[in-house]
Amino acid sequence: MRIHPGKDDLEELTAAWTGERFGSGRPRVPDEVLDSLRLATTEEAWGHLFQAGYVRQFAGGWKETHPGTVIVGRAVTAQFLPHRPDFDAVVVAAGAREGHLEGDRQNSWVIETLEPGDVMVVDIFGKVVEGTVVGDNLGTAVATRTGVGAVIDGGIRDLQGLQKLGGGVNIFHRDVDPTPIRGVTLAGINIPIRIGGVTVLPGDVVLGTPTGVAVIPAHLAADVAAAAEDTRIRDVFGKQRLSERRYTSAQIDVPTWSDDIEADFQQWRKEQNA
Repeated sequence: MRIHPGKDDLEELTAAWTGERFGSGRPRVPDEVLDSLRLATTEEAWGHLFQAGYVRQFAGGWKETHPGTVIVGRAVTAQFLPHRPDFDAVVVAAGAREGHLEGDRQNSWVIETLEPGDVMVVDIFGKVVEGTVVGDNLGTAVATRTGVGAVIDGGIRDLQGLQKLGGGVNIFHRDVDPTPIRGVTLAGINIPIRIGGVTVLPGDVVLGTPTGVAVIPAHLAADVAAAAEDTRIRDVFGKQRLSERRYTSAQIDVPTWSDDIEADFQQWRKEQNA
């Protein structure tokens, strides 16, 4: 058993991505694409993904350590299962072979793999009581390593300490509990996991907003960023023309504008860039 898939395994798992990769094989979506996606809304991302055939890419119903703080980053995935002694012994032994010597601190194994720009995405089957993946100490480590945060389908603890983290960090979670994490075993790092109704692969781009969490496949991230930018520009134009009473709301609030409105938009866009 391996805690971390091999480079070849990760490349096969994410074969749709043809760009740069980390040494582990995980896709490395460019920083400039991440920067562009920070301006995107959930709805803009969801709309393009839906049209591309990715219809299960949103999970809602979260609590946040820093409500309203948008996060964007590359997913490092991890899955925990309910504790079973024989399985846990296998995991502890496998972890030791891969350099993880703290067998009773398997949540820290995930954090040790994080890089700047990552988002730690953890499936702990919605467990809150004794499912607290991070407190203020490990949360500080996540913030320091990534500069972004985490998405935890389970619990956190030490909320008051976590809320003191700065630098645009946010941790999406299901709830808070004072108990420490226990009764679980790490099943793997950078493997396919489920968050709500979404399958998350390592290297996916996570967009966390006040609406919820959108998961963007790495190979679609640049297209989503471009589509979101186009939508934002069209919204500015549409609202301006509505305020000028040039067009009616029925003419503007449609999936595709008429030829004359589209021509007007293209001319307006040229003038804005002049």
